[in-house]
Amino acid sequence: MRCKTLTAVATVVVVMLTAGCSMFERIVYRPDINQGNYLASADVAKIHNGMTKQQVAYTLGTPMLQDPFGTDTWFYVFRQQPGHDAVKQQTLTLTFNSQGVLTNIDNKPALQ
Repeated sequence: MRCKTLTAVATVVVVMLTAGCSMFERIVYRPDINQGNYLASADVAKIHNGMTKQQVAYTLGTPMLQDPFGTDTWFYVFRQQPGHDAVKQQTLTLTFNSQGVLTNIDNKPALQ
């Protein structure tokens, strides 16, 4: 009887070890990591063609990235990595003409 119990315990241990860490992965705490410009949908809805750079910056704040190659393009990027879930990223791209007036809005939804 004792041998059967010992064999059963050893079998359970072997199964747990061969299953890898996937069994225990959700037990370990992993904090949510948020990076970039969080934009509320109400604020994004206020943006429209014809606005100046100053108006856009007042509404949305400073962009995360401005195109360094001379085109007036602003990128607002928000990346969210929940503890054990897939990474989500949302990108808002705003293009201005040479007078600093907004001409194009490209709001890409969250990617997973």
